[in-house]
Amino acid sequence: QVQLVESGGGLVQAGGSLSLSCVASGNNFQFNTMGWYRQAPGSPRELVASIGGGGSTNYADSVKGRFTISRDNAKNTVYLQMDSLKREDTAVYYCKEWIYGSWGQGTQVTVSS
Repeated sequence: QVQLVESGGGLVQAGGSLSLSCVASGNNFQFNTMGWYRQAPGSPRELVASIGGGGSTNYADSVKGRFTISRDNAKNTVYLQMDSLKREDTAVYYCKEWIYGSWGQGTQVTVSS
């Protein structure tokens, strides 16, 4: 199993920025696809962005051009830089790894108008 610990959520005004981090345990991080999901109240959990072991990225249409996913394999960490935040980005954001399907505990992001 892989343990994931997220940090970096908070409250920000619309148009602002936040950066999320997710630290993973284990020795195979560099081979693991990592992703960020989010879940707003009353809505299903949705994929926001993912990054493969080789660095290839994928984004939801709703965040393209505003969010950037990256990774630092030396630190077993994946990041999500969120710019030009909108109220509809408000959600709990979760980190996920693909090998075991483990999830982090989630971090709240709230965007105010």
